[in-house]
This record gives sequence, structure tokens and C-alpha cells, in this order.
Amino acid sequence: MPVPELRTERLVLRQWRDDDRDAWAAMNADPEVMRHFPATLTRAESDHWLQHNAAHLDAHGWGLWAVEVVGGAPFIGFTGLLAPGFEVPGRPDGCVEVGWRLTAEHWGRGYAPEAARAALRVAWEDLALEEVVSFTAVANANSRRVMDKIGLTREREFDHPSLPVDHPLRRHVLYRIGRPVS
Repeated sequence: MPVPELRTERLVLRQWRDDDRDAWAAMNADPEVMRHFPATLTRAESDHWLQHNAAHLDAHGWGLWAVEVVGGAPFIGFTGLLAPGFEVPGRPDGCVEVGWRLTAEHWGRGYAPEAARAALRVAWEDLALEEVVSFTAVANANSRRVMDKIGLTREREFDHPSLPVDHPLRRHVLYRIGRPVS
């Protein structure tokens, strides 16, 4: 299936390329970027993740797109839609999450909300979803701010089932947004 390229005023959301691998691996090895994740990723883990997500985009035409700045940085991270790998409390099976991860040097420029809004348009217009969720560790104020900016509503806190009971990131916050009324 052809992978749509999404464009915003300042960004291009596109299929992953082989020349993204080094920047992607460096981003996943950055402790600041990965502060709200259980661990940094090795090069092999980053390569596997990239290959898996590129294949998902090819197969479905939606997923997690690589993000670049128009006329600027050729790779700054990802934004897109995915099915969570666990049962999200209070949400139906098959729910879809909007998510993002950007390189630290591109934080604070409004890129995450701009790219996330483009992904949400795909959720509403192409996939005809009734709702989209997003979640993060309670301590991740930056991602929670993005969720607020793109119109998601805080719903509840929950314990992430993939993290051990005593893990400092186990407590998460769930946000949701319903399909806009036309």
C-alpha cells in the first residue's frame, strides 16, 4: 500500500529511509530523550524498531511516520498512530494511540503538536476512527502539554501493565479525543 506523505506548514511526515538509521539510533541512545521510557535502546533495538514500523506503514498506509523539517533537518523523530501493545484501561480493544518522539534539540518549537495534528487528520479522515488515545508517564509534563495543545482530554491515571510494580515510570496518565463533529 502506498505510504502517504503528510505535510504541514513546517514538517513532512514520511516513510522511514535507511539514512534515518543513524539519527534514530542516536536519538534512542540519548538519556534525555528516553527519560520517560524504561531504558535507552541499543543500535540493534533501534534498527529492529525502524524496520518493523516501516513495514507497518507499507502494509497499512498509516502508522508512525518519520518527521523532517521542511528546508531543514532531514530527521527529527517520529509522530503517528499505533495500536498500543497492551489493553488500555477503560478503552475498547483495538484502540489507536497518537504518539511522538523528537530529538531533544527540536523540543519546544511546536513540532510535536503540529505533527500530531496531521496524524489525527489521518485518524479522522482516512481511518474514520471514533476516538484516539494518548498516554505517558505522569512525570512527562512535556508530552502532557502536547496532549493538551492538540485537544485531548485527561481521562485517568493507570499503572502501565508492562512495567514492574516498583518501577518509577509505572504510573501513567491517559488522554483521549473523540472524532470531531462536522
